[in-house]
Amino acid sequence: MSRTIYCISGLGTDERIFSKLRPVGYSLKYIPQLLPDSEETIGAYAARLAKFIKEDNAILLGVSFGGILAIEIAKIKPLQKLIIVSGIKSSKELPRWMKVVGTLKLNRVLPVRSYKFTERIDNNRLGITTEEEKELARALRQAADKAHMEWGVNEIFNWRNNWIPDYVFHIHGDKDRIFPVTKVNADYIIKGATHLLVYNRADEVNKCIRKILDME
Repeated sequence: MSRTIYCISGLGTDERIFSKLRPVGYSLKYIPQLLPDSEETIGAYAARLAKFIKEDNAILLGVSFGGILAIEIAKIKPLQKLIIVSGIKSSKELPRWMKVVGTLKLNRVLPVRSYKFTERIDNNRLGITTEEEKELARALRQAADKAHMEWGVNEIFNWRNNWIPDYVFHIHGDKDRIFPVTKVNADYIIKGATHLLVYNRADEVNKCIRKILDME
């Protein structure tokens, strides 16, 4: 049995969001998000990420947009278990407003990056409250690639997937304002947790992961 958990971060983030995640008995291996090629489909992009997984029947964890990518990877690569945190498993769990924006292509004209005048609003939606979290979010936004962000937002809003593998486990916060808990069918719901729970509620996420990995 593999003792490595491969991790995919959310859109506009990197391995720093996993810095407080320490599941006992397992090591984390971060899969870097690559820059998308022009007009690249999410399936083709996921296939490139899958090459970082060097074993069959691996354990894969995806956060937010990383959960969507993890589902796409599962379509082409055998996995032992798939863990989604603060994400969605199918287009049925996508908020209606995102579907409308994607269908009308409004995301093509709306800004997708966080600037100083929207920072407070963005932080509120993500559940960011402490100075440490604010500094991390600011650093991630400054490092984010604009083309990657625009591509990713478009793929999220237009994701159409109905396939959910039977080895997927979902951890979610009941105060998530990006993907509301009322829309998702989560296996583990952490009370009071927001979209950033993998970082600011890491101890509880660790416990959920441990329970998942202990299952036969």
